[in-house]
Amino acid sequence: MLNIADAPASTETRGIYQSWLFLLMAIFTTSIVLAFVGCGSDEAEEVLILEEAVLDVDGHQVVVLQGNLTARDDSELSQLSEDIELSLKDENLTAYARQELEGDLNQLSYERQLRSLLSESDSPNWHLSETYEYLLRGAVFVKGGAILTIEPGVKIYGEQATNGTLIIAQGSKIMAEGAPDAPIVMSSDAFEGSHARGQWGGLIINGNAPTNQGVTFGEGDTGAFGGNDPADSSGILRYVRIQYAGIELSPDNELNGISFQGVGSGTIVEHVQVHMNQDDGIEMFGGTVNLKYILVTGARDDSFDWTDGWTGKGQFWVAQQYGDDADNGFEVDNSSKDNEATPRSAATIYNVTLVGDPAGPESDNGMLIREGAAGMYANFIVTGFNKVGLDINNEATHAQADAGKLVVKNSIFFENGKGNFGDEKDDDGFDEAAFAAANGNKEIDPGLADPFNKSAPDFTPGVGATEVAPAAPPADGFFEPVNFIGGVSPSNNWTSGWTTSAQK
Repeated sequence: MLNIADAPASTETRGIYQSWLFLLMAIFTTSIVLAFVGCGSDEAEEVLILEEAVLDVDGHQVVVLQGNLTARDDSELSQLSEDIELSLKDENLTAYARQELEGDLNQLSYERQLRSLLSESDSPNWHLSETYEYLLRGAVFVKGGAILTIEPGVKIYGEQATNGTLIIAQGSKIMAEGAPDAPIVMSSDAFEGSHARGQWGGLIINGNAPTNQGVTFGEGDTGAFGGNDPADSSGILRYVRIQYAGIELSPDNELNGISFQGVGSGTIVEHVQVHMNQDDGIEMFGGTVNLKYILVTGARDDSFDWTDGWTGKGQFWVAQQYGDDADNGFEVDNSSKDNEATPRSAATIYNVTLVGDPAGPESDNGMLIREGAAGMYANFIVTGFNKVGLDINNEATHAQADAGKLVVKNSIFFENGKGNFGDEKDDDGFDEAAFAAANGNKEIDPGLADPFNKSAPDFTPGVGATEVAPAAPPADGFFEPVNFIGGVSPSNNWTSGWTTSAQK
């Protein structure tokens, strides 16, 4: 939306395409061919060519990011360009081959333009500072060992017209370190006041950590992920907001706000919000990544989702659903292809607040655990879902619970519509209520301050939450000791100040 607080009054509410002057400039300074994420076409991919990499939008300098950001230096890019130019002199080239080579040459030329702005000639590091704002045009890949460093306060916009998406490939890193008073914001380029879910792609990170599907490929041609390095690092996300993302690749197939695909435990993820995403807020596809201080608000599908053998850790998570369109707070799977696949999904998560929306027609289950998943879940508050608070589904998952490898303990489940414990559909023979009672869970009012307020929510627990003694998290260097249950401390509302609740 390129809305700068200190912009002149006449332009401060304009979005990136609200200015007719900008529209005309964009038309005449660019020749555009749209390249969509996940097009799946066998035809030659044409590349958008800009005469300039920087556009002036009402006095704000906007760098257009497109194609690949690699670790190749100027000399390597020059040599590759020369090689392609030589190949293009071959009169026997087919039209298809010529088009492919010309597309490659255009991409190399544009990468050199961007490198002159954002990187030293011999450095693998691409540096995004507050000097500019940034527009993602189509699928932007950080690849080949490149490192994308993003300063506090930087604003990045996904272009709606081209399904702007940021993808961190295996072996590359994103170093996005915002601050409480200057979070990094990734949003859509929609008009101010006209934001909605699904306006751009979101953030996809591919790592080299194990999955129970081996090395595989992400949805929408978003790259390979998986490997044998549990400690792999894909960088840092700290004080980052992802909002209004989740483009639809095909019917019922949208991108998540953040997809952690085979991401390793060397990656640092803390103080991150995903807001108003079209599909899941955050999803882990295998891997071992750990996440702390995470807020998901208004996701259209599941707030948190994982599958394919995620074995990471989490602490201090909050989900707030908007009942116009929402699914589960947690959707936890091992593998739908093979419930016994290894590594088995077995996360360790402490201190979470999951808030449904009893006023809306959607917002299904608080925690749906199925497909053979295991894990340790402690110190939760789950309330306001329209179906059930906890559903442990199918025989392979029941076996994990019976063996003590799936534990939900020291938590509160309160006022979930169909019941705090049970099956969202037909009774499958597992007694969730008995399972919960045996593990110190209670059905009492936690006294959350204002959890259903969509414009200024407050997830601070009240006196009722003290009726459940918190379980002590592992003393392993990741988890912090706690004296409360739920995702927010009574004395430290970490969700305040750097987050958003704006729905348009």
